[in-house]
Amino acid sequence: MIEDQKQFLSAIAQIAEEKGISQEKILETIEAAIAAAYKKDYGQRGQDIRAKFDLATGKAKIFQVKQVVDENSLRDEEGKEREMHPEKEMMLDQAQKIKKNAKVGDELKFKLEFHDDYGRIAAQTAKQVIVQRIREAERESIYDEFKDKKGQIVSGTVQRVEDGNVFVDIGRAIGILFPSEQMPRYSYRIGHRLKLYLVDVQENSAGSGIILSHINPEMLTKLFAIEVPEIASGAVEIKAIAREAGERSKIAVVSKNSSIDPIGSLVGQKGTRVQTVINELGGEMIDITAWDKDAEKFIANALSPAKIIQVKILKNRKEAKAIVPEDQLSLAIGRKGQNVRLAAKLTGFKIDVISQIDVISPKQAKKKKVKKVKKVKKVKKEKEK
Repeated sequence: MIEDQKQFLSAIAQIAEEKGISQEKILETIEAAIAAAYKKDYGQRGQDIRAKFDLATGKAKIFQVKQVVDENSLRDEEGKEREMHPEKEMMLDQAQKIKKNAKVGDELKFKLEFHDDYGRIAAQTAKQVIVQRIREAERESIYDEFKDKKGQIVSGTVQRVEDGNVFVDIGRAIGILFPSEQMPRYSYRIGHRLKLYLVDVQENSAGSGIILSHINPEMLTKLFAIEVPEIASGAVEIKAIAREAGERSKIAVVSKNSSIDPIGSLVGQKGTRVQTVINELGGEMIDITAWDKDAEKFIANALSPAKIIQVKILKNRKEAKAIVPEDQLSLAIGRKGQNVRLAAKLTGFKIDVISQIDVISPKQAKKKKVKKVKKVKKVKKEKEK
């Protein structure tokens, strides 16, 4: 018996350590299981049966619990009287015969006979309830641990890939990366270590559903916060992000300290900081630009690396025209319009990129043409001489 007790206590300690559940929680689970098994075989309908398990002796005591009530507590909000539940409730005058200082709302415990012949069925019932309750406690423990990590970066290892979903081992739990949250053309290999953005933690009957993302724009903020102390300290702030995951992103930054270069902080010495983030995202290119409260300047910065001659904001509209030198037009627009598209997302403006030639008035164009003709004639005369 003593040896069985030692094994039992050892098992509780092991479960507590492996599942991250307190021994008190496991003890509550065992007591609930014993009470459920007793009620199934020996209890009456409506009874509130509870168990008290003694870890020191390995024995349990079974109680029926009744709440003390009076005429007032047997009335609903509208003042209508209801019937007392004799298996769960006891009138105050009766309760005071058992316990003199009993008052309404108190619980009285009545010890029940402990049947040693629970038998194989009762023992099996208790075991099933214990397993179920431990699973529930484990889910609650995991939920409590990860709910505070929502919106943060978590590290994990790809465990398996099923039906397009990627399951990632993130420690005490498995997170899921749905196809809609995966980077296009990224190879998710079993055993591959990843840093991912924790989108949400959902508690359900199947377990704590931990939803991960590899494409969330906020992931960039969190990754840079890990690499850049100036962001972690608040000296540099990421004001806006535009991301086409797996391809290219634009980040607008500002410094709250005039002595700190915000772009240089993110780039790092010889580009080490930004390169670390790029590597983490499988080679996704990242443009870092300066944020400006002046919309025209901000738009010009956002269209980097193209050089902008002028930005015109259309009055009372979130639209802008960016005028660029002819040789900068394709650079400003970008491959398949990606550069101007990301700049628009970053600034919140619809941006129309125009070549400098297209904004020259016909009069100016005519003057330039006349000057050009005169210059050609002058050259010809000089050659004739």
